Formats: sequence, C-alpha cells, structure tokens
Amino acid sequence: MTIRLAHICRHPIKAYGRETLASVRLSAGEGLPFDREWAVAHEVAKLASGWNACMNFTRGAKAPALMAVTARLDEAERRVTLAHPTAGEITVAPDDAADQARLVAWAESLIPAGRARPATVFRAGVALTDSDFPSVSVLSLASLAELSGRMGLDLSIHRWRANLWLEGSEPWAEWGWIGQRFRLGDAVLEVVERITRCAATTVDPGTGVVRGDTLAALETGYGHKDFGVYARVIEGGVIALGQDWRAA
Repeated sequence: MTIRLAHICRHPIKAYGRETLASVRLSAGEGLPFDREWAVAHEVAKLASGWNACMNFTRGAKAPALMAVTARLDEAERRVTLAHPTAGEITVAPDDAADQARLVAWAESLIPAGRARPATVFRAGVALTDSDFPSVSVLSLASLAELSGRMGLDLSIHRWRANLWLEGSEPWAEWGWIGQRFRLGDAVLEVVERITRCAATTVDPGTGVVRGDTLAALETGYGHKDFGVYARVIEGGVIALGQDWRAA
C-alpha cells in the first residue's frame, strides 16, 4: 500500500484562516514554517514569553465564525491577507503595531457576545500549536472518509486545521504510527501522540456555522475524541505533494 502526501496546509495566524501549499521546507525541531506564527490574544489572557496554551487566544472553539476565515501569506513581506464571508478582507503585517490594532478591530465582529474580546496580536518565536512542543499535525483522508460516512456529512479537511493530509492508508492506521519515524520527501518525522479534538471541528468552515457534531460521532463511534496525530520533525528537508510516506 502506497501512502502519499495529498495536502499541505498552514495557518499563519492561529485560528484566523488557512492556506494550502504545494511544497515547503521543514526544519528539525520546528513546526511547519509560518504555521501559527501569530495569534490574537484576548483581554483576559495570561501570557508568558514563548509558547502559550490555546486558552489565551481567540479561537474557533469559542468563536465559530473564525472557522470561515481564509488566509494568504506573503512570506517576504510578512503580510497576511485574511478574508471572511461577512467581515470582508483585510491585509496586515502582524508585527506592525498599527496593523495589529486594525486586525483586532476587524476580528471584533467575529467574536460572539459574552466571550473575551480580542485584545492584541502575540508572537512567541515558536509555533503556537495546541501541543506544548513544536509539532506538525498529520491526518488521514481515509479516516476522514470513514467518519464522514458515519455522520452522513461530507466533512471538509479544514474543520481540523491540520498541516499534512495523507491518502492511501487504511482508516485509523495512524494510531499504529505512534513512536515510529517516517520519511516524507527529504524530511524525517516521528509520530508522537494523538490529537484530542475540540468544538472547532463541529463548525462548517465554508460558513462559520456549527453543523455536524464531530465530537459526538467520535465518542459514540470510537470511544474517544481523537483525530489525527502530532509529529516532531527529526530531520529537515523539502516536502511536496505526491511524495510517499514510508517508514524511515
């Protein structure tokens, strides 16, 4: 059975948009380049230097409308263009103080009443993944297809805000990958642990509206709320769509 890389996705501003790539260079001990490079902290965040937990940031689990944001990053200029069906489009340099204020103001309408308000843009210098170590998330299209069939709903890959999507494996084969190393293109990744999911995955990323209880489907169908795995980059290198995922 040949397992290949089908999609590469990154999310330059945590919870604010996604974009797809054809190839990318991974570096040992780091996340996907520019993935979760920035985040929008809310008014009651308790931030420390470096990595901080997701509870400090505005995110799709608490603000479903954010799931409908798309992104486009200009790496050279470090500028991100965000687009949303109702909020419109904005281009910002997240490291610029004036643009940070513009982004916070743009985000305001996407955060429900009663939730902590967006307050500032935060950059840690490390990927602000939901894992407390620099990770690359790896998910299976076969597992997604099985879950979609169970739910009677065509689930978008963007519900899961993953980095790498693989095709060609058996459904749920990824659970057996934990503790193993795999070569993908020029890189080597070690699968570390499962990803436990939150309410953001219940949102249709096309509309930003809750549609389909993925958490209940996982719990009743499989006895857990896990989908996908976190991996560490052990050896850096270029990865590209269509490359094989094979034991290292």
